[in-house]
Amino acid sequence: MTYQEDLETAKKLQPLTNIGTAGHVDHGKTTLIEALTGVWASRYSEELRRGITLKIGYADTAIYKCPKCQPPRSYFTDIMVPDLKCKYCKSELDFQRRISFVDVPGHEMLMAVMLSGAALMDGVIFLIDASQPCPRPQTREHFMALTVIGIRNIVVVQNKIDIVTKERAKESYNEIKDFLNDTWAQDAPIIPVSALHKVNIDVLLWAIEEKIPTPQRDPTKKPLMLVARSFDVNKPGTPIEELRGGVIGGTIVQGRFKIGDEIELRPGRKVKDKHGVHYEELYATITSLKSGKNELKVAYPGGLVGVGTTLDPSLTKSDNLIGNVVGLPGELPPTWDELRIEYHLLERIVGLEELKKVEPIRRNEVLMINIGTAVTLGQVLTTKKDEIEIKLHIPVCAEEKSRVALSRQIGGRWRLIGYGYIS
Repeated sequence: MTYQEDLETAKKLQPLTNIGTAGHVDHGKTTLIEALTGVWASRYSEELRRGITLKIGYADTAIYKCPKCQPPRSYFTDIMVPDLKCKYCKSELDFQRRISFVDVPGHEMLMAVMLSGAALMDGVIFLIDASQPCPRPQTREHFMALTVIGIRNIVVVQNKIDIVTKERAKESYNEIKDFLNDTWAQDAPIIPVSALHKVNIDVLLWAIEEKIPTPQRDPTKKPLMLVARSFDVNKPGTPIEELRGGVIGGTIVQGRFKIGDEIELRPGRKVKDKHGVHYEELYATITSLKSGKNELKVAYPGGLVGVGTTLDPSLTKSDNLIGNVVGLPGELPPTWDELRIEYHLLERIVGLEELKKVEPIRRNEVLMINIGTAVTLGQVLTTKKDEIEIKLHIPVCAEEKSRVALSRQIGGRWRLIGYGYIS
């Protein structure tokens, strides 16, 4: 099978595009994903009890289009039409693509998780609650995070139109336009939606198809994957001979992996010995690849992929390997214990009700650093006008010139204060 034939097969089985959801807490991100996919992305008991997203959630779907009906009514997802026939004219639907949704927390305490999720996104659905004034604090903070990470493909959803008057819906629309004015997203479509009642979902799908394309990627590059989850899939009491190796989940950002590949993970695992604490790279073999419910032989960039490995499952349990980078042995970017960062500070702290000026970075202060899916703390060693040197508490694996998000603890919360690049 040629590469192109292999890729065409993969398109039916694996999402090649990651679309994130972002916005203030409780504006309906997880409910919207359920309307699109039939999956409640907040799978964890504590999330269900509290009604908020605490970790990165995910769900896949396929988009179909009727060849006869006019948009937007021509667009569906597989959950909307299980028989894959148009609701209106009963024509057979044409497959467009599979996409993966990445659900990130909106709560102010979970900004690090949001930034990690944003690193996986090719585009974003930005939700704003029509019943609340815009912008709310995390609306501003999430938008700034998207700006810092470099995401530019966006569709804005004006959610909960079912609970507001016509006058309030218009007022909310104007607030959103004012908020986005003079930004990179000023021309983004604003789609009024009721995620709860699944109103205008076809219009949203049309906008997604128009505004969030699948990126063009080079399959010949050395494969790299960002780890966003890791699991022990064995049930308690499983006999030793039946134990399965650890599973890592995340997004392949370039190249491709196949079953049987030998892989390396950096920075790896934490090791304590007579020399102190350090991190040691891990090596394993890929035993399985899975996208949603589909088993894969080859996995490509985009979407969220589960990778079965020969790793000891004790290493992967409880998300222990989040932030690692996966590649072929000897082909990974360097691992950094110290970073020199060329940085830019924001003018204002955007996650507070009252916008306050960002103070200069100080020598010896501790900052939170996000690079890809890695989150670590670091102590500032030296400061210059546009450059800092920082000693990391946990090392990171990253290319030079990688984008970095910088946060400072303010009022007991980590607040985004700037961004930069490894120099």
